[in-house]
Amino acid sequence: MKKIFVVATRQNDGKTMVSLGLFNALKKRFSNMGYMKPVGQQYKIIDGKKIDKDAALVRDIYKLTDSFQAMSPIAVAQGFTEDYIENEKLEYLTQKLKEAYNEIAKNKDCLLIEGTGHAGVGSVFDLSNANVAKLFDAKVLLVSLGGIGRSIDEIMLNKAVFDQMGVSLMGVVINKVKQDKYDKIDHFIRKGLQRQGIKVWGVIPFVDQLIKPNIAGLIEALDATVLTGSEGLTNHVHRFIIGDMMPHEMMEKNLSNALFIAPASRDGLVMTLLCRKLTQPDFALSGIIFTSGTMPPPAMLSLIQSTKTPILLVKQDSFSIATKINNMLVKVREEETEKIKQMQNLVETYVDIDGLCQMM
Repeated sequence: MKKIFVVATRQNDGKTMVSLGLFNALKKRFSNMGYMKPVGQQYKIIDGKKIDKDAALVRDIYKLTDSFQAMSPIAVAQGFTEDYIENEKLEYLTQKLKEAYNEIAKNKDCLLIEGTGHAGVGSVFDLSNANVAKLFDAKVLLVSLGGIGRSIDEIMLNKAVFDQMGVSLMGVVINKVKQDKYDKIDHFIRKGLQRQGIKVWGVIPFVDQLIKPNIAGLIEALDATVLTGSEGLTNHVHRFIIGDMMPHEMMEKNLSNALFIAPASRDGLVMTLLCRKLTQPDFALSGIIFTSGTMPPPAMLSLIQSTKTPILLVKQDSFSIATKINNMLVKVREEETEKIKQMQNLVETYVDIDGLCQMM
């Protein structure tokens, strides 16, 4: 069985994006693919079990039939690390990983194993990515953010951890390279890493659309209540506008694919938005968030309903919500089919899949 262990140099380098695209590309080359996320940090409850979100996402997207427990054997819940430090149970956790691996690998031609974070994540409970890759005897593919000096430094730092564990680093994929710097970075990152004996399997350009959240993602991240417009939950948010201006100033704002954030008491601004929505059929307002827990008047809510614009209600103030959105880590969701297709196409186009297959 072929196998590949995908990790990143740090958070938000696009490891899940690369894993999703790589899984799709490998499915075209191997008749029976498997996936697992041995140790997960972000999970959700499915059938009473803590299941890593990435594992659940891959299973849903690719209609996999392996059990959730095999795909996501360990989910690090709150208090997990403290409990481990007080009551070390490495043998138990290792056995749990081995059992999951044996189940998921049965009759598979190829297995994609997705790590969590950089090489050392999980060291606190003796199951770092390097430890797990060693346990599964898997070669590692490292995903790093587009750049030259910092990227190479971080790659070498991660390589040192894998080297210490005797794990083979098969190479790297450089992700999210800005279009105006693509040729320069592509040249120097390959040349710089070649000097270190590290193979670059692909350099993927940055696509702005992939980091834009949709309304459904905001509902989860902000613990928001949907008041109306549930048919627009897949709308993507390209920018957000805080309602701290005069209504006539709102007429001059670029609100294409924008999210409007304000308390419901700013009824003049809201009515201005609704007028634009009703009189301009091509006006693509992504949604409205009413803040401070204040419901809009019934007549206004009814008018908003007629525009089919998603309306969310949150308890926090506008500034707090805008800050949360600005800082949130955007994860792809199952319903974002266009995003997923983009990810698949990017990996297939810019990564040497056949070369990776030969080296696995």
